[in-house]
Amino acid sequence: MLVGVPKEIKTREFRVGLVPSSVAELVSRGHQVLVETGAGAGIGADDDEYRSAGADIAASAADVFAAAEMIVKVKEPQPNEWMQLSPNQILFTYLHLAADAAQAHGLAASGCTAIAYETITDDQGGLPLLAPMSEVAGRLAVIEGASHLKANAGGRGVLISGVPGTAPADVLIVGGGVVGVNAAKMAVGLGARVTVFDRSVPRLRYLSDIFGNSITTRYSSNAVLAEAVKSADMVIGAVLIPGAAAPKLVSRAQLATMRPGAVLVDVAIDQGGCFETSRATTHDDPTYMVDGIVHYCVANMPGSVPRTSSEALNNATLPHVLALADKGVAALDDNQHLANGLNVAGGKVVYQAVLDAIGETAAA
Repeated sequence: MLVGVPKEIKTREFRVGLVPSSVAELVSRGHQVLVETGAGAGIGADDDEYRSAGADIAASAADVFAAAEMIVKVKEPQPNEWMQLSPNQILFTYLHLAADAAQAHGLAASGCTAIAYETITDDQGGLPLLAPMSEVAGRLAVIEGASHLKANAGGRGVLISGVPGTAPADVLIVGGGVVGVNAAKMAVGLGARVTVFDRSVPRLRYLSDIFGNSITTRYSSNAVLAEAVKSADMVIGAVLIPGAAAPKLVSRAQLATMRPGAVLVDVAIDQGGCFETSRATTHDDPTYMVDGIVHYCVANMPGSVPRTSSEALNNATLPHVLALADKGVAALDDNQHLANGLNVAGGKVVYQAVLDAIGETAAA
């Protein structure tokens, strides 16, 4: 199969779909790889490194889309990318269609087969291709939140760790999954007072077991969460419903009850965000204020650490890339977990949670 890797074009997105070592794996199995020139610049991999791994270099993204049987990316295709997709072509990337009806319709109109990293499952019921970026995003959420607590960034002027004789920051993490666990690790390590909210009692028990007394766990009822945000310095939204739009857990009205200069970090923004006032931002312009509360809602947070992120992502995606390259869409018949990634096929959106989110029903 001819596998194509275009350069990512989302604002300040420096990751790459395939690192050189992954290219070498594909080539060793008899596949061709076509990489757009400069695609690996963000991770320090130049065209010569890709050539050494066995790839051919394309002069433009258009050349990649025109030739490739499968496109491997990181972020969801932008409009000028999905317009270049064609029937009988496989797209393998993050999609997050529940929050993007226009993209869902565009992919369906292209006739391509679109497989989403974020809905592929494993034997444990996890999301193994989402997990590595969730680990990165959870840790970055605390770093970015701490930075924006500074007064010059519009925050409360609080040092997350405090110093002897002063209080550390109160950090609330809403959601105890992979993002939440990694946010908690970082926040605890920096010395914050950390409370994690979740609706699963077994998950709260697990968190209590691994963190001990270094965090507080709370069941995430609406009333308890509403009371807790009043005294929070930082609230991290880390809630995920696989493939579906994120629930809105903090309302606009609740912002008025919060401390001025508190920071909301919405890691769920790819799926529409879990705060009512969330809207996607970029690394160039990452924050905005609503009612005196700082909102950090960058939709591609791991893109700011592309070397770590690209390597971690490829560790998870490569087995599936190889299976798709070897067998094409027939690989879905062999692996139900991979088949769970199928979001668009035959000119239709086929993933039920996406259909529900965009207000459509499955086509007959």
